[in-house]
Amino acid sequence: MFDNLTARLSRTLKNISGKGRLTEDNIKDTMREVRTALLEADVALPVVKSFTQRVKERALGKEVALSLTPGQEFIRAVYDELVNTMGGENAAINLACQPPAVILMAGLQGAGKTTSAAKLALYLKERLRKKVMLVSADVYRPAAIDQLKTLASQCGAGFFPSDTSQKPVDIANAAYRQAKLEAYDVLIVDTAGRLAVDEAMMKEIAELHKALNPIETYFVVDAMTGQDAAVTAKAFAEALPLTGVILTKADGDARGGAALSVREITGKPIKFIGMGEKIEALEPFHPDRIASRILDMGDMLSLIEDLQRKTDMGEARKFADKIKKGQGFTFEDFKAQMLQVKKMGGMGGLLSHLPGAGQLAEQVKGKLNEKMIDHMIAIIDSMTRKEREHPEIIKASRKRRIAMGAGVQISEVNQLLRQFDGISKMMKKMKGGKLGRMAGMMKSMMGAGRFPGMPGR
Repeated sequence: MFDNLTARLSRTLKNISGKGRLTEDNIKDTMREVRTALLEADVALPVVKSFTQRVKERALGKEVALSLTPGQEFIRAVYDELVNTMGGENAAINLACQPPAVILMAGLQGAGKTTSAAKLALYLKERLRKKVMLVSADVYRPAAIDQLKTLASQCGAGFFPSDTSQKPVDIANAAYRQAKLEAYDVLIVDTAGRLAVDEAMMKEIAELHKALNPIETYFVVDAMTGQDAAVTAKAFAEALPLTGVILTKADGDARGGAALSVREITGKPIKFIGMGEKIEALEPFHPDRIASRILDMGDMLSLIEDLQRKTDMGEARKFADKIKKGQGFTFEDFKAQMLQVKKMGGMGGLLSHLPGAGQLAEQVKGKLNEKMIDHMIAIIDSMTRKEREHPEIIKASRKRRIAMGAGVQISEVNQLLRQFDGISKMMKKMKGGKLGRMAGMMKSMMGAGRFPGMPGR
């Protein structure tokens, strides 16, 4: 996410971080570079102009002039304005009404409305403990109704059936009555999209809005459309009383133009951001955390929240107790840890939250993918139970059998065994709870700049 913008801004701001004094002359080149970086990221021109002007005013202001580290204060000014441009703070979802609270999803075809409706249902169900019903008012695409029904089943939400012979307003009203009758907390209404904004579309969704009087009306937009996302959002905001924006496919957006343009152009906050195809890949939008990631400062708060939510704390405690007691580290333990890493989005997903991740060597970045962990797990799965518990018995003939079963080269089995041996030794040193040696463990895992599962040289 935002890789291109991060790389460009990191290089630009590095040049000014050591300046002892900031003047209009010595920030001129930096401001030009910042402006170019934003334009290349497909940020809307009016947003670029106002952003750079505000940063310049802050950088030449009294507070920066009196600071002992003016260069660092300049970077702070860029960070503060990034946060400000994206809305300042997280705009929480509003469900303060007599249930069922209605959420209306609007947007163009292909933006990800239907998927986002299901992702939002799962978010409300799992994190806010709400009983959610989904309904499709898209009478133009039968596939959209079937898709939402399937997704509702996947996320454990209720589903109100509809078909193409009905009117959207009739569907929505019937769904509302049923949601009320069955004591649902939230009703999410998916609407029809078009390839472009048109009068018929706006009239239909305005009628739906009038009939339902939703507490939240979200515009769903594809982040990869760049500044066009902000332009389309503005058209919807003029036709509908939008309460927020859901930015989808942000994991595939290396530029960041939409995230930086939508709030300022529409005046509507980005409330959620979609970070992948999986149904759980929807997160509240936190401008401060996104700004931190854009400037390659990491996003530790989101990482901690992910760990707390996705880690089986009971299993984690068992594993910690086992290590403290010196009971030995097996391939079963190793596999369990790798599955946990995969759950967190793989090594790449974890590292993307850490400060300086944008500066990782390109050859390392390119190998941080799902296949890396899948390779490791395939090798472990090809071992017998005895081999997993006693890897010292794995000699030449066993290595050949394991490699053949996993579909890998014997050299890759050897490499995994070497890395496992290094981790096992580190685990023994951690007996008694000496967790300060964790960095050493990570170094062993990486083995001369290679992560576990990477092909040997």
